[in-house]
Amino acid sequence: MIVHPPSPTGGRRVSVDGTILGLAYGWRDVVEFLRRAGLDEGAVRPDDPELIEWRGGGPGEWPTGQ
Repeated sequence: MIVHPPSPTGGRRVSVDGTILGLAYGWRDVVEFLRRAGLDEGAVRPDDPELIEWRGGGPGEWPTGQ
């Protein structure tokens, strides 16, 4: 999963294998995308490089006001 850089219009694009899953506005949204992909959200850590590639900032970087 790739979480792309924050967008100036809000959220961060989330994609898997080149397919855009949607926009995440926080860590809970990323967890929901992982859950929909079949992963147990209880076992997911935001800093797990095996599951998530953060681009343009890590899990603490979200557009202003999010």
